[in-house]
Amino acid sequence: MPKTCGSTPPHVLDAALSLPGAPAYLYDLPALDEHVAAVRRALGATELYYAVKANPDAEVLRVLAGHVDGFEVSSAGEHAHVTGLFPGLPVALGGPGKTDAELRLPHHRIHVESPYELRRLLATGLEADVLIRVNPDLPVEGAALTMSGPFGMDEQGVAECLPLFGDRVRLRGRHSHLASGLDATRLLELAGRLLECDHEEVNLGGGMAVSYAEPESRFDWAAYGAGLEGLRRGRRLRVEPGRALTAYCGYYVTRVVDVKRVRGEAYAILLGGTHHLRTPATKGHDQPRTVLPTGKGPGVIEEPVTFVGQLCTPKDVFARKIVTTVRVGDTVVFEMAGAYAWNISHHDFLMHPKPAFHYLRA
Repeated sequence: MPKTCGSTPPHVLDAALSLPGAPAYLYDLPALDEHVAAVRRALGATELYYAVKANPDAEVLRVLAGHVDGFEVSSAGEHAHVTGLFPGLPVALGGPGKTDAELRLPHHRIHVESPYELRRLLATGLEADVLIRVNPDLPVEGAALTMSGPFGMDEQGVAECLPLFGDRVRLRGRHSHLASGLDATRLLELAGRLLECDHEEVNLGGGMAVSYAEPESRFDWAAYGAGLEGLRRGRRLRVEPGRALTAYCGYYVTRVVDVKRVRGEAYAILLGGTHHLRTPATKGHDQPRTVLPTGKGPGVIEEPVTFVGQLCTPKDVFARKIVTTVRVGDTVVFEMAGAYAWNISHHDFLMHPKPAFHYLRA
């Protein structure tokens, strides 16, 4: 079956065509396994934690568990999910606004966000190994998203925390995740600044660039890992990527239910929508896609088409004015749907059916 656009691998296209229905998510688990294994090799001695918020799918996590040193969770729900699946793997507990119950959760590391949060942790009477989350005043040029404002502490907050540590609640180091969408060169420059501190353990967060406009352009893990080795100087370094590990393994498969013109512009209406795959609406990009000519209904030939879903909102858009051929009944496979996709979507808006989930296995 020829494709009219996109770069979805042939084995994924074949699997998409064999699905019993749509919309559906399709995860390529062997591809994920290969990718994360390569990342693990590239990082060398740097510890690799996975940020579960990117995609908590259990089958995805099972693949990741074979390569990562631990998981980073940001809620009691994520904690219960991960520890239920992998009771032996280390868990780092992060995120702002932790409840008293969350501060009591067992962990390998807890990332403390404020002096008051640290005092509440001390009040539990439990032992804890802490990384203080620092929000330094550093320029982050070229970032897709900066984690400033309420995240972490400035120098004054850190100074307030330092006298509070002791034998029971121990300061192990610092955590800094300042931005997302940076290439290896820029992220290493930022790491160099963050590692000017005297802490023996530093979590550098995530932020590795993922380009939806150029899916073939991927973060240079080899250069990043080698660069961190040069900055280590005997310290314990950790990174906690999310999107850059799982984005490429996921696909959202749907079908065209209508093709129409409104004031001269062509629209392809798809089953499902951004209540299943919210990523393009959130990020403001055109989701990469492959159109498979499985339909025989009316359509358009090689002209700009906007791909939309079934929701009653003009924001339900997957891609705008893409020059392509599309007909009613065609299958559309959206790529790079393995991170911040289903798990951040507003599932119950309009109460449409939820997508099915399918997995390619070795």
